Amino acid sequence: MFDTLSDRLANTFKTLRGKGRLTEADIDGAAREIRIALLEADVALPVVREFIKQVKTRALGADVSKALNPSQQFIKIVNDELITILGGETRRLRFAKAGPTVIMLAGLQGAGKTTLAGKLGLWLKAQGHTPLLVACDLQRPNAVTQLGVVAERAGVGFYGPQPGNGVGDPVQVAKDSIEYARTKLFDVVIVDTAGRLGIDAEMMQQAADIRDVTSPDEVLFVVDAMIGQDAVNTAEDFRDGVGFDGVVLSKLDGDARGGAALSIAHVTGKQIMFASNGEKLDDFDAFHPDRMASRILGMGDILSLIEKAEQTFSQEEAAKVASKLASKKGQDFTLDDFLAQMEQVRKMGSISKLLGMLPGMAQMKEQINNIDERDVDRTAAIIKSMTPGERQDPTIINGSRRARIARGSGVEVSAVKGLVERFFEARKMMSRMAQGGGMPGMPGIPGMGGGPGRQKKQQKQAKGKRKSGNPMKRKAEEQAAQERRDQAQAGGAFGLPAAGQGGQDFELPDEFKKFMG
Repeated sequence: MFDTLSDRLANTFKTLRGKGRLTEADIDGAAREIRIALLEADVALPVVREFIKQVKTRALGADVSKALNPSQQFIKIVNDELITILGGETRRLRFAKAGPTVIMLAGLQGAGKTTLAGKLGLWLKAQGHTPLLVACDLQRPNAVTQLGVVAERAGVGFYGPQPGNGVGDPVQVAKDSIEYARTKLFDVVIVDTAGRLGIDAEMMQQAADIRDVTSPDEVLFVVDAMIGQDAVNTAEDFRDGVGFDGVVLSKLDGDARGGAALSIAHVTGKQIMFASNGEKLDDFDAFHPDRMASRILGMGDILSLIEKAEQTFSQEEAAKVASKLASKKGQDFTLDDFLAQMEQVRKMGSISKLLGMLPGMAQMKEQINNIDERDVDRTAAIIKSMTPGERQDPTIINGSRRARIARGSGVEVSAVKGLVERFFEARKMMSRMAQGGGMPGMPGIPGMGGGPGRQKKQQKQAKGKRKSGNPMKRKAEEQAAQERRDQAQAGGAFGLPAAGQGGQDFELPDEFKKFMG
């Protein structure tokens, strides 16, 4: 959603890098470009004015003029102000001290409230709660049935005594659901209300009546992030008519310009609490303004990536894999382990999203978007078509075995050969890292192998080599040495581009994609 804005900001910052000091003209020029970028992203005009005012005030002060690196300090100021307009600190849910916590969802028709109710229910279930989804949308056709299906998929409770489709009293359903939750020992009640078409006085009154009979601990306004500034206007009207405590952004994975996300917290004074960024029920998480600002500025989101990994991987399994890789040349690490790790990483989400959370990957956006997620399934099919013995010792896979595996997995023989070869390369690299040897192609970095002792040894070995006295032989040796240097600059075991090459021709090898995803 923020790709265009991120690109514009990156180009603006690029013009500032390398300058020993920033003049007032430099800051004015950068502020003008940022203003245009925000307006193109459909950010509300009052928000843009306030943002630019704060950035210029701080940038023209001592923060930048006395900084050792003025351009980096300017970027930090932009980052700080982005966090501010996105809501500042992360806002957490308030839970009731006694009885079930009641969360009421409201918003325009088509904002995605029903699906989001299931996502919120699944998220709360993962936090150790027992949620109950309540069907109070009795207007939209099959809304009650849809919520029941969503609740079943999420594995949470469901309360829908009325058939809906225009039949039933949603206020009475909401009132009865509280007692039902107490009786069945549900500790969170999520009330899904009917959507409105614009400003509908009757539906607005219905929402107010449901609020009055349930006394919700949180009223969350669900906003479709793809409708731009109109979402802000609707939120203001709903805040004045019914009131709400927080905002939930749905469809954050869309291709809209992102103005709603950057405007709504600042304009309404209510923070964004959750964000939905996909179609699956687990494509949902708490909204962190600092992490979103970091993503917009192309700095990645390592904290969210770590949290996903902690939720997916068990420490016991991680320790077991580490001990296998620490063995001699990592030979205890088999294709079965490789497959298990691949499936674990797959549970974290799509490869594209995971790679997008890494710092510096914004410049490889196009290549990341072109990654085929189905490659993971193809690799799993190849490994599962092998016998237990072949998975334990891939060296026994000869030509006839490759042909059989290819037929069983529906791929070309070359794909089987490529997978095995890259598995050996990956195992060698991971084993070296597990034993403290560092990553291939990255000499001289502390903790990554190639330390001072290794460098001295290499220098000593280099000095000991004598050049041939034969001109033809010497030329061949020099050419071979140059080829080795070119390969080293091209990257490590997976052919990743070296720093400074820009990654324009970068393409993840198929099996590395699978290892990552």
